Amino acid sequence: MQPTSTKLITRWSDAKPAQVEDELVVEEPLEIRVGQQSLIVVMRTPGHDFELAAGFLYTESLITSGDDIEIIAYCEEEDAETQPAGLSSWQNIVNVRLIEELDFETQSGWQRNFHANASCGLCGKMTIESVRQQVPPLNSGFRVNQDVFYKLNDQLRKAQSVFERTGGLHAAGLFNEAGELLIIREDIGRHNAVDKVIGQALLADLVPLDCHILMVSGRASFEIVQKALFARIPIIVAVSAASTLAVDLAKEGNLTLVGFMRGQSMAVYSCPERICHEM
Repeated sequence: MQPTSTKLITRWSDAKPAQVEDELVVEEPLEIRVGQQSLIVVMRTPGHDFELAAGFLYTESLITSGDDIEIIAYCEEEDAETQPAGLSSWQNIVNVRLIEELDFETQSGWQRNFHANASCGLCGKMTIESVRQQVPPLNSGFRVNQDVFYKLNDQLRKAQSVFERTGGLHAAGLFNEAGELLIIREDIGRHNAVDKVIGQALLADLVPLDCHILMVSGRASFEIVQKALFARIPIIVAVSAASTLAVDLAKEGNLTLVGFMRGQSMAVYSCPERICHEM
């Protein structure tokens, strides 16, 4: 499946309507199964589905490393006959086979059969208290020169190939301490894009990411900070604002949270000591 689709629309210009073809972002459900057992349905933009599944399992603390995964594959067409209503393609079902079988009943804090849409990753499943219990605060001496931050936004935007054509996708990018873009993923949901980035890093055996910067388009939310803490990412940069819960969790986790990254200005919500004037 492709991440975009062309639709015939009516566009108004100079008070005159005209029918034109417009490229839109595809939004499709993805069912993630573990050992053929349905885990969750997320709304996402097709592409990098295996990374999304791996990143979701890791940031939800259902696996501890990429070594826990034996294989990730799309379900066979005959298996897809039992898919839930609304899943139109067998490519909308990913099955993860783990080295050791996962016992959902013993997973503390895990709620099965909830639906995650494009704008919400947690859907009330976890609280700050439960995250605090599962993830210790960061203990990272990682520091970055302020000049590095000023070039992140342009790099992320230039690498957003689907956004450039549609204007309808979020992006997440993983950078090193020199500000070099290592991984970028786009999706209709911010948390999905982050899961895809972390999933790719996990499968490439790069986790923990304690010497990296995560940048997200749009705002910085609670679930973005939560996922970064699981991956041990010490710095998050957002194009827009941060929510109060995101700031609270960033402070609890000793994570540097930056918002309103525009040109050579930014708002640092927590742990400003990681940003230095000289290296």
